Amino acid sequence: MPRKLKEFTPGRGYSKEDWDEVSDNPELTDEELRQMRPFAEVFPELAAKIAAEAGQPKAPFISLPIDRDVAEAWRASGPGWQERMNAVLRAAIPVKA
Repeated sequence: MPRKLKEFTPGRGYSKEDWDEVSDNPELTDEELRQMRPFAEVFPELAAKIAAEAGQPKAPFISLPIDRDVAEAWRASGPGWQERMNAVLRAAIPVKA
């Protein structure tokens, strides 16, 4: 079981505002834990749809040589860096005459 964090730690996929919003949520009681059911049991149609779409990338993946410093700079820009890099590359597509 993952350890419970006691304070906000940046770089984990959520903002300080997100942390503050939920950090004071009470622990689940034993009764609440006993009443829990699997996602697929509660939402069978949605679970089936997710399972059917799993492993189906929205776009083809390619291997592209990029200088290490360029890749590190993009990664350092934070979550979503691949999408931002793709947007920059898309904007640089040469216009056909």
